[in-house]
Amino acid sequence: MWQVATLLDSDSKLPSSVRSTLLELFGQIEREFENLYIENLELRREIDTLNERLAAEGQAIDGAELSKGQLKTKASHSTSQLSQKLKTTYKASTSKIVSSFKTTTSRAACQLVKEYIGHRDGIWDVSVAKTQPVVLGTASADHTALLWSIETGKCLVKYAGHVGSVNSIKFHPSEQLALTASGDQTAHIWRYAVQLPTPQPVADTSISGEDEVECSDKDEPDLDGDVSSDCPTIRVPLTSLKSHQGVVIASDWLVGGKQAVTASWDRTANLYDVETSELVHSLTGHDQELTHCCTHPTQRLVVTSSRDTTFRLWDFRDPSIHSVNVFQGHTDTVTSAVFTVGDNVVSGSDDRTVKVWDLKNMRSPIATIRTDSAINRINVCVGQKIIALPHDNRQVRLFDMSGVRLARLPRSSRQGHRRMVCCSAWSEDHPVCNLFTCGFDRQAIGWNINIPALLQEK
Repeated sequence: MWQVATLLDSDSKLPSSVRSTLLELFGQIEREFENLYIENLELRREIDTLNERLAAEGQAIDGAELSKGQLKTKASHSTSQLSQKLKTTYKASTSKIVSSFKTTTSRAACQLVKEYIGHRDGIWDVSVAKTQPVVLGTASADHTALLWSIETGKCLVKYAGHVGSVNSIKFHPSEQLALTASGDQTAHIWRYAVQLPTPQPVADTSISGEDEVECSDKDEPDLDGDVSSDCPTIRVPLTSLKSHQGVVIASDWLVGGKQAVTASWDRTANLYDVETSELVHSLTGHDQELTHCCTHPTQRLVVTSSRDTTFRLWDFRDPSIHSVNVFQGHTDTVTSAVFTVGDNVVSGSDDRTVKVWDLKNMRSPIATIRTDSAINRINVCVGQKIIALPHDNRQVRLFDMSGVRLARLPRSSRQGHRRMVCCSAWSEDHPVCNLFTCGFDRQAIGWNINIPALLQEK
């Protein structure tokens, strides 16, 4: 590195800010290759240990020695597996190097504000109420949905009306109603009434969005306490929507809140009249299980995602007919597709990409974000047009709509998610927490994301 620094400093016509940025990037490259070198040494030791073990086993199988040819074949097979692991590690590491060149010089400041702990199993979905009082909702594999005070982290209401995993939660646009989808093949609409407790001062835990310290299971806090046991419990829904023949994986309200849509593993999405609970349309066409559904904030449009590698756009703006368009932009399961306020759809996939589409011309994406891990339920900040990507590898990354990475949320032994991150949700009007994430570590986290003005203008 000192040779690089000397070259950059000697007779350089580059501005000092550019030189410092280059030095930072070269430092990242050096650290990445150092990690690769260490991983290579460890893999070589594993290969040697495996060969020794195979040789020892060869002396004892059936009381006879394995032939050299058999032993060589077995060792070669195991070595091939380790070689593939090495290739995967190399690709993941080099992708980090490449992505580092796309980052901006201005960083987003990411501050962990509050942890919401009380579920007894992984949390699939997180959502923020659109009406006063503003509360946080979480949907969990423990068969419950919980409502939380954003400021204090106190559980306010428990919904226990489902007999299966609660896979999603969405709030009504104007009333204190929640819509939950479940593995019991139903979706429930239930009413809640909450009184917010007095907020307590929040300690400053600010950390740069690019800082990261790996954590182990030993660092994981005790999450076994069930704080929801003292919450008022709702056990009976106002309405139960019952037309699916499989797990209901997601649901959402159409604009106005008079209709709701559900997505199921039975390969269909259903549109219901909320007041009568009657099925209005059954949306068929996907070849495999659905993974998500989302409605447009201002128009009668629905987008559904599926394991068949496609997402579909359903148009209900004309009451006499509904049209459908199929989009094939991914090579693996589409885990979610969401609308922005404008004319964009953003889709995320297990193929490790996120794509931004223009509704007026959906032939090809206007931006593609490539990552090093599968992507789960994404969410877009409407005002600042920032995409929050929750990953299988416990990371949460922020990108703008053109595909430039803005930040990576902190993850260390003290804060951040310790298991797969399942979902993200923005809350732009809240003065403290404007991003929420949840995961299979049984907790939801509230973040304060401060994007510099320079980035907001881009």
